[in-house]
Amino acid sequence: MRIARSRRSIIGFSGLALVALLALAGSVLQNHESTLAIRASSHGVSVPDGFSVLHHLDANGIMIKSITPQDDKLLIKFDSSAERDAARRVLYRTLPQGFIIAQEEEKSPATLWLQRLRGEGHRLG
Repeated sequence: MRIARSRRSIIGFSGLALVALLALAGSVLQNHESTLAIRASSHGVSVPDGFSVLHHLDANGIMIKSITPQDDKLLIKFDSSAERDAARRVLYRTLPQGFIIAQEEEKSPATLWLQRLRGEGHRLG
């Protein structure tokens, strides 16, 4: 009787762990966030301020998640790649010449975990 109860609790715990793992995997796979980076194409040109970029995108009906200045670039996050692509077209049309507007490489949580598991180069020689 005690063994049967122990087996049921192990099976129940395993089932809960599986459900939690599936929920986590689903949330990682549903993250479709996309990012644009705006950089100056030459020295002496400063990156546009976030407010003017927001104004251009809002005037064209494009919603953003966030605008963040980072180092020598301005990062703009969107909910989807379609919004990112529409924003890129609008910004090339509305910003003055002298900027590079490119998709920022996304690192998903799964990619970051794989990099951590591999480690930082354990090479011999």
